Amino acid sequence: MAEYSSLLSDLSDNITNEDLEQLKSACKEDIPEDQSNDITSSKEWFSYLEKNDKLAQDNLSYIEHIFEISRRPDLLTRVIEYRTIVLKISEDDEIDTKLTRIPSAKKYKDIIRQPSEDEIIKLAPPPKKV
Repeated sequence: MAEYSSLLSDLSDNITNEDLEQLKSACKEDIPEDQSNDITSSKEWFSYLEKNDKLAQDNLSYIEHIFEISRRPDLLTRVIEYRTIVLKISEDDEIDTKLTRIPSAKKYKDIIRQPSEDEIIKLAPPPKKV
């Protein structure tokens, strides 16, 4: 839990008021406008997301998505490092987890996986110019 608190603190330290407005805008479908206006700091934003089951120490996919669409690769990188080092969840595991959260997506799990070496079609080199 200390690592999670440390992560949120680190993220908060790197979110300006201008950034916060952009992040709130990116999740306006999930935060009603009147409640969004009450959020004045990144700590309040994280707290709101936790209370509404959008964020937990073992569920960071929502903020990963928000940081990605808000074009904040620095924050996204911190979250991914936490996920892979502290939670020991790799990118492949995360894809599996996201798919199992959406019942209708389970049937697509095999389509999304990376092809093996045998399944990759190898193209011949282009013809040499004469």
